[in-house]
Amino acid sequence: MSMALPAKIELLDTTLRDGAQSESISYSVHDKLEIVRTLSKLGIPLIEAGIPSSNPKDIEFFELLKGQVFGQSQVVAFGATCRPGVKACDDQGLKELVGACTETVCVFGKAWLLHVDEVLHTTKEENLRMIFDTVSWLASQGKRVIFDAEHFFNGYDDNPDYALSVAAAASKAGASVVCLCETNGGVFPEEIFSATAKVVETIGGDCIVGIHTHDDSGLAVANTIAAVRAGATHVQGTLAGFGERCGNANLATVIGDLQLKLNVKCIPDASMKFLTTAVRKIAEVSNVSLPGGLPYVGRRAFAHKGGMHMDGVRKLACSFEHISPELVGNSRRFLISEMSGKSAVIDRINAILPGMTRDDEGVELVLSRLKELEQQGYQFEGADGSFEILVRRILKPYDSFFELERFRLVSELSVGSTDGRITTAMIKISSAGVEEITAAEGNGPVNALDSALRKALEKFYPRLGEMRLSDYKVRVFGMGAATASKVRVLIESTDGHRIWNTVGVSSDIIEASWIALLDSVENKLIHDQLEQDN
Repeated sequence: MSMALPAKIELLDTTLRDGAQSESISYSVHDKLEIVRTLSKLGIPLIEAGIPSSNPKDIEFFELLKGQVFGQSQVVAFGATCRPGVKACDDQGLKELVGACTETVCVFGKAWLLHVDEVLHTTKEENLRMIFDTVSWLASQGKRVIFDAEHFFNGYDDNPDYALSVAAAASKAGASVVCLCETNGGVFPEEIFSATAKVVETIGGDCIVGIHTHDDSGLAVANTIAAVRAGATHVQGTLAGFGERCGNANLATVIGDLQLKLNVKCIPDASMKFLTTAVRKIAEVSNVSLPGGLPYVGRRAFAHKGGMHMDGVRKLACSFEHISPELVGNSRRFLISEMSGKSAVIDRINAILPGMTRDDEGVELVLSRLKELEQQGYQFEGADGSFEILVRRILKPYDSFFELERFRLVSELSVGSTDGRITTAMIKISSAGVEEITAAEGNGPVNALDSALRKALEKFYPRLGEMRLSDYKVRVFGMGAATASKVRVLIESTDGHRIWNTVGVSSDIIEASWIALLDSVENKLIHDQLEQDN
């Protein structure tokens, strides 16, 4: 049997089903539609949209999807096999699956005898009947059927003959894809490879073999690659890695590994540059902060801090980067810290205002101001937004977008309320000679100040409504007693398109937060103005 890599694989993204099972993720119908459009733009062929009859939102969503076309992407409805003792044609869940009117459907069934005995409470023969009957009936209704063999690898380890008989039953019944699910996330790549190769050998001539992995052991991507090496040509996962428990295989990483490293086509070549944007868009819609260290698409994926590393990248990028960040729509970042030299600062300045050299007076002014601020406790390696503002203020002064006249904070505990302590911020600002006074509530002083400031400014700058704070960090530092020490506040902000970080330092946590917040808002206004001017 040949183990040559395939020229192409078929991707199925399950963000709207398995991804929605992540803790703290709950999608509205509008959110679901945004994700479908994002995945379609990226060129994902199959988008699993959920269970048509599971809840009112999914019912509404599938009704909304009927008749809509999303380029070359297909929406897939998901469900289970018929129940024990029930014919497929009489199973209400399967009738609703057909009624979703998708060309492709995905159904799961048990491949592990433990589940057959202890979860379904049926016989192994009945389980095979349920699988065969379900797949054959769906195929008779004109559907392309993907069969997910749940807990396949645990089942294969327990009883390989029975697990293979499950795959064979689905294949003989007319499944286009038999997808092997590593549902518990505890199997190693060599086990994935050998079991997948055996399935390909057994049924690979009749249907496509697929792989679906979870990341409970940190091996979801490695296991996916192992399955592809063994002959799988259908891959399931979620673009940002969201999913039950520790998540699913991160398709952004899978795409990068397969398409850029192993020359296995996953998405159109022209779509690769949209990969980072697509992942960040889905994270934004999901209201989830992405880990900065995500391969290929993370904010830190191409960030360099050490002076030797930065020097190497400037001379020859491939000496410290495994791919060019532009290939996946990401960007290189040189971090400003005590470990970086003058050249790194110049590189950062030129990324903002091109054309500066080591001998420019403005560069010395920026360096001098950086040293002053660092002595006060500022750090800019993780505060690109504040660094940009500092550079622009020194090298290309601009008129302020607004002036703060005063603000006030009031914190109170609502008796009998489930909201706990509420903070109200009252703020007075002026812009272009026009004053605005407003107030807003929040679940803390920073949240309240952020809400009040943007509420006041949206009258003048409506696009501030796109912006939100996505992360907030506080560090206490200094040699004195804790109560007399300074605090450094780092704020991460996003508008759904960009992510930027700002920093504030003070002996007062509110003032430090306010400094970082002002920089964050100002950064957004600057970029909106630049976009408008261009």
